[in-house]
Amino acid sequence: MKIRLVTDTWEPEINGVVRTLRTTMGILRGMGHDVRVLHPGQFSAVRVPFYPDIRMAWTRSDDLGRQLDDADCVHLATEGPLGVTARAWLLRNRRAYTSSYHTDIPAYLWRYLLVPPQLTYRVLRFFHSRSRKVLVSTTSLARTLASWGFRNLVRWGRGVDTELFRPREARSQRLRPLAVYVGRVAVEKNIEAFLKLDRPIDKVVVGDGPHRPELERRFPRIPFLGALHGEELVAAYADADVLVFPSKTDTFGIVMLEALACGTPVAAYPVPGPLDVIGGKNAVGALDEDLGRAVDYCLQYTDRRACRAFAMSNSWEKCTREFLGHLVPSRSREHFSSRAVEAMGAA
Repeated sequence: MKIRLVTDTWEPEINGVVRTLRTTMGILRGMGHDVRVLHPGQFSAVRVPFYPDIRMAWTRSDDLGRQLDDADCVHLATEGPLGVTARAWLLRNRRAYTSSYHTDIPAYLWRYLLVPPQLTYRVLRFFHSRSRKVLVSTTSLARTLASWGFRNLVRWGRGVDTELFRPREARSQRLRPLAVYVGRVAVEKNIEAFLKLDRPIDKVVVGDGPHRPELERRFPRIPFLGALHGEELVAAYADADVLVFPSKTDTFGIVMLEALACGTPVAAYPVPGPLDVIGGKNAVGALDEDLGRAVDYCLQYTDRRACRAFAMSNSWEKCTREFLGHLVPSRSREHFSSRAVEAMGAA
């Protein structure tokens, strides 16, 4: 089946959306599908002034449309310029498509530009209004969007590579517990709440982003390791005694599943994302309005074996089949290949 994904965020950016799309694309290709990603690196792009790590690309609708014309299914992964351009071409040519909602854009635009959330939700609702299905990562997010008038919401979960992310046989020995933050180093991630924790623990930050220079200056005793990949990232998770996830705006938080797969419990706030993954206080983590109390609970009451077992039930293969099952024929049935129909029916 010919599947086309349109996204305004792609490598070399490092974020949950890119990781989700990259992993899903790889599994779909392994299943025999023809998957192509249309992303900013293929077009003229400029960097966002207030967020230089992000690139915005523009192209003519017909130029983009030529790369969508033969698709059996089209999925719009983001609401940026490429997503808007693809949407216009699809509607003009009476093509059906699906879309997904990954990022809490209303919260970010309010923080950076003071754009009222109700205005942003109205624009996003319009973008997704003609989508046959709007894929969201959690039940909490679906409820939030439904309250703002979004329709056709379906769940598309997230997974973890449990072969890569795994416990280590021998963990580093230290005098004090180690707490780790993994993710983008940006204002909206609320990393200061982690760095300011008044607990007898060592802290380390894994990741990069625009807020890193300022935080390194203000917290000189805390190591900032930059972005890690592969076995280095696995070691950072597995050596830690707790992953602290201080964000209040993430719609999911794949790093939580990665940490759990390595046997490391999660301390977070009781907000959408952590509520959907961790739930409350249990053997795999703790949610508390006092982040320090959540860390205390994780260090005393969680079970590293339970963390691993929990993560094992969240495979990327399962999530990819969910995604495949939500796709819809882009063209009319008479133009839709029999192989594509069979593939979607088997998802």
